[in-house]
Parts: sequence; C-alpha cells; structure tokens
Amino acid sequence: MYRERGAEPKARVVISSELPAGAGLGSSASAMVATVVAVSRLEDWSLDTASIIETAMLGERLVHGNPSGIDVAVSAIGGVLQFRVGEEPTRLDLAKPVSLLVVYSGDRRSSKKLISKVSSMKLDYPHLFSKLCDSASLITELATERFLDGRLEELGRLMTYNHAVLGMVGASNERLDKLVDLCLESGCYGAKLTGAGGGGSVLGVAPAAATKEVVSRLAAKGFRSFISEAPSGGVKVWTTEQ
Repeated sequence: MYRERGAEPKARVVISSELPAGAGLGSSASAMVATVVAVSRLEDWSLDTASIIETAMLGERLVHGNPSGIDVAVSAIGGVLQFRVGEEPTRLDLAKPVSLLVVYSGDRRSSKKLISKVSSMKLDYPHLFSKLCDSASLITELATERFLDGRLEELGRLMTYNHAVLGMVGASNERLDKLVDLCLESGCYGAKLTGAGGGGSVLGVAPAAATKEVVSRLAAKGFRSFISEAPSGGVKVWTTEQ
C-alpha cells in the first residue's frame, strides 16, 4: 500500500485476537482486512470494498499460497455470502439468525500445506477429483437453501456428508473425523471440518435449545468451543485519541 503511493511506512501494527491461530477460522484473513482498513484510515487513503479485498488478498497469498478468497470477502463484507472462485460474492438474507457451534480440535495446521495436499490429489486423480468437486458444489447449494430457511436438521445432514466428501480429497484426518463423531454424539444435527482441514476446527449445528448443552459436553471431553451467531457484521474502523 505504501509502495504504490511512493511513501515510507509509518505505522506500527498490533494484533489482538480471541481466535486461536491456525484454527481454520479465517484469522489471517480478518487480520489482513483489519490491517488494510486501519492503515488506510490512518493515512486518509480512500478504499472501496473491492480495493480492500484485493489488497488484503496480497497478504493472504503470502500466508496460504493459493486461497479461495472467501475468508477475506466475508471479513470485509460480513453477513452471509454465497461464494464461487472467480465470481463476485452474493450476499444472502437469513430468515432468522442461526447459532453455529465452532469446536477447536487442538491441532494447528498450515493451510498452505493442506492446499498443496489437495492439489496433489487433483493431479493424481483428475476425473475423480472433478466429480467430488461437483458433489461438493451441489451439497453447498442444497445446504444454502436449508440454512436460509432455518431447516437446521437437514442442514446438519448435508454438512456431515460434505465432511465425508472433503475427507475423500484429503482434507480431513483421524482427529477431525473423531471430533465430528463426538459432535454428533453430543447432540449436533451435523458437523464438518472448517477451512482447509487437516486440523484446525469443526463447525457444527445443533438444536437451538441444546447448543449450550452441547458446548458443556464438549468441554467435559476437553474441547474448547464457542457459539457464533450468523449473520454478523463485516470490518469496522475507528480512531482514538492517545
């Protein structure tokens, strides 16, 4: 950002986050978006949303190699997005807010390594990989309809099936599979790995009245989890006087 404007950096960036790093929760993307917006406000550089996303993606590529861009887009825009690589994200409206369960597996993982692993499967089995991608896209479309309508039990079933498809392409591992199984045992309608997989976190959906109980059951098994409400806002920026 400074080089494009022929200026020397004069900012010190301090990042504080409640999210564990390497957890498959988009923390690097949110940090990149926050940094871009904070510096642009500090320097009085006007950036629209598309420019924020484009600039933040430069940092995401350094971290992940070849990210899809969904984490940066949703961090910048907020809400619920339907996303396809190479296309503009579409913002969707929920019939009512939905509580989602996020469970940390305890294993840090590198998205760059996982993306590379999945890419190698694409090279070794190109036709199978293509059909699995088609299946994942179909599952996503079906899940989107149920998510928007609040049909959580059906959404959960599709999420679990999606986890199985992601496992086929090499994104899952034994610990994640066991954690998904534990989520189901604890009362979730369904669960799946997040991000690039290989560790990180699992996303679950449970009956609204039972979500806190599921959190307690997972805690008793030694797993850290929290409830995330959808939709939530995108990036916000403010200045304070020192």
